[in-house]
Amino acid sequence: MLNTTHEVEDIMRQRKTLFLGKSPVLTLLAPWLVVAGSLLPALASADVIAERLAENLSVSGHSMPVKQVSATPMEGIYHVRLESGESFYSNADGSHFLVGDLYQNGDNGLVNLTEQSRNQERAAALAAVPDSERVIFQGMGEPKATIVVFTDPSCPYCVRLHESVPALNELGIAVHYMAFPRAGMGSAAATSLEQVWCSDNPSEAMNQVKQGQTLSNSAGCDNPVSGQYELGMALGVQGTPAIILPDGQLIPGFVPPERLVAMLGLEDE
Repeated sequence: MLNTTHEVEDIMRQRKTLFLGKSPVLTLLAPWLVVAGSLLPALASADVIAERLAENLSVSGHSMPVKQVSATPMEGIYHVRLESGESFYSNADGSHFLVGDLYQNGDNGLVNLTEQSRNQERAAALAAVPDSERVIFQGMGEPKATIVVFTDPSCPYCVRLHESVPALNELGIAVHYMAFPRAGMGSAAATSLEQVWCSDNPSEAMNQVKQGQTLSNSAGCDNPVSGQYELGMALGVQGTPAIILPDGQLIPGFVPPERLVAMLGLEDE
């Protein structure tokens, strides 16, 4: 075995000299060039398969509204995301589907790769919503972190969270509200939220509705409430309050300020 190993090492040295000459830089780069060369065809192939799958994926002869198809760490398995926000996994020809979360089993335990992808998409979708379409409670100074909260004035835990907003601001956490009337756009809560966004001072109007007061201004302006409700559903919001951290992680329900500080990694700041 020892002699065989030496023979292999000699052959490798001869090949390296043959192809690379005496250049020390190329000699050092040789292993990386080999790896890169072997990966390029695989990456190109995965991209082609993903594109073909996105164009041809169908069920019962009906084309599926595919938004994106991307390769996964599992060979031959692709992550499919539909225009509706739903996602699943497919093999290369679309003949078999898997519904559920994909986990990576690493040295530090299980990592939910599907949830990581959802978080990234949430963060990107929210980043596209301008501040002018949010009701913002920032406090004094530049915030250390910003959370987005889908809210409903008829939700008791939303009221409880709103009572914590001054404490959150003191801790350097800005709160950006977006609308999510739990009972839909035909509900009284939806009208209240539209009145908030249509008011001259939306933050003060939000304070009022969270205190149970009725607003007198019109709800008929051009406002983003309906669009935010649809966005919330697409991002996986099922109830309120729904807190979304800067990395896109969705936290359902009320969370005390001290726990939010820990979640945001601000304990030592």
